[in-house]
Formats: sequence, structure tokens, C-alpha cells
Amino acid sequence: MANQKYEAFLHIAETGSFKQAAHDLGYTQAGISYLISSMERELGIPLFVRDYGGAHLTSEGAELLPWIRNICNDERQLAGRIAELKHLESGVVRVAAFTSVSIQWFPGIAKTFLAKHPGIDLQLVCLDNEDDLEQAVWRGDVDCGFFVVPIKQPLEAFSLYHDPLMVLLPPNHALANAAHVPARTLAEEPYICLQSGTLSEMAAVFRNNGVDPHVRFTIDNDYAVMSMVSAGLGFSVLSSLLLDTTPFPLAVVPPQVETTREIAIAVRSMETASAATRAFIETTRTWVTNRYHQEG
Repeated sequence: MANQKYEAFLHIAETGSFKQAAHDLGYTQAGISYLISSMERELGIPLFVRDYGGAHLTSEGAELLPWIRNICNDERQLAGRIAELKHLESGVVRVAAFTSVSIQWFPGIAKTFLAKHPGIDLQLVCLDNEDDLEQAVWRGDVDCGFFVVPIKQPLEAFSLYHDPLMVLLPPNHALANAAHVPARTLAEEPYICLQSGTLSEMAAVFRNNGVDPHVRFTIDNDYAVMSMVSAGLGFSVLSSLLLDTTPFPLAVVPPQVETTREIAIAVRSMETASAATRAFIETTRTWVTNRYHQEG
């Protein structure tokens, strides 16, 4: 980023810490403090309130935050465009993804993409909160992202895959080898709920099967959910993609009324996206198509 002061400002605003920003950006804490103090003198307004617990934006700093973020994102886009005009195979592609895509898809997609474009700096940002993910793409903090449809923001999206939602049962459950899990089981047995951005997706299974689950536990970690189901504390519902590899013994059975979630990749605008970002999206679409065509 061309403007070091703006870069420091954004990092402190995001982390709430001069010390953490200095560590992330490779400065001393005194160096970061100097950049912000210099910026405050130039602008003639205070940007942060410093206290023992960290730092938070003043009202003036909060007003300037979106403007400074936009300037920094525009600088990155400008640098990308200049590289393209010079026919350089360089640049940065920042990709946001939720957990299951990060684990099951991104390594394979990244390997394929970097084999074709070794000069590109490919970066992954893991975000499970849907609103945070959408905002990251919409603001330009990342270049593109993987989403579960529908998407609230007016992004340009490309459908990739309809991912089945599956019922997790203990390995010794009476229905472990059944063709499906009856709706009454979903209503009667204790449910271990994954509390994350996927909550509404999993709720679709219960809506489609016409039942309300009996929630025993609500947990914000998918592997903890798997562990508790494996131990016999209840059943859960997770995506097939997340269950491609599991560290615990589990029975995975479809619900009586099968339900899927649609996964897409989206960008704010293909027209303004860098050539590297467009190439990543195209690689992703081809990779996902080939993966499931081969499995089929």
C-alpha cells in the first residue's frame, strides 16, 4: 500500500491495538505511534483514543474510516491495472471463504491457479459470518468470496455447487445405516446446533421436514459438534462439503426430505475486477465442475 499512514490507521481500527498493528505490519510500536501522530498533525484532528486496554476511533476517526478504506482499495486496484498494462504476471488476489470451502476446496483451487499463475500473491481470509463476508467483498477488502446463496449485497455471483445437508448420528445409532433419517427423529432426539453463519442453512432441513428441533447444545465450532455427536450426546446437521473428511467416527445419513445449500463465488463487479481476480474465478468454476464431474 502506497500510504503507510493509512495502512497503519486501518490496522489499528481493525485490531484496536497499536501493538498488534505494529506486529502485523513489521513496525516497532513507537514507529506505528509516530505514523498516527504525524497523520493527526497533518489532518488537525484526533483519530484514536489511547487507553490501557487498547485504542478506539474517535468520532472524527470513525467518520474518515470508510474514506480511507476506499482510498487504499483504489490504490490496490490501480496497482493491479498498471501491472496488467505492463503485461506483468503479478499482483494480489484476496479471497474470502467460510470454513468448509477453506478446508475442502481452496487448497486444490489454489494449487491449480498458482501452477498457471506463479507470480500472483494469492491470499485467503477465513470468514464464517455471512454479513462480514459480504461486507468484505462489497467494500473491496477482498477481491472475491465464496458464499451460500442468497446474497444480500448486489454482488456479481456465479453458482458453483448444490451442497447436500446431512444428518450426523453417533456411529452406533440405530439409523446409522438407514437410507434416510425420518422427520420424527429430527423432532424427538436432542439436537446439537452449530451456531455460526451456517445456522440459517441448517434450519432449512427442519423447515423442509416440517419439524422443530429439540436443541440440547448450541456450539460455535463444527469440530466440537462432530465430537459431541460421536460421543452420543445427540445428532446434528452439517454440510456434505464439511464432512468430506472428519476426525471422529460418525454416521452420515440424508434427512427424509433432502435439502441442499447453493455455493457461489462472487465479486463486486467483473467489469472492474483485476485480470488476476477474473482468472481465479474462472479457475474456481472449472475446478469445481471437474471435481464433481469426476466424482459423478
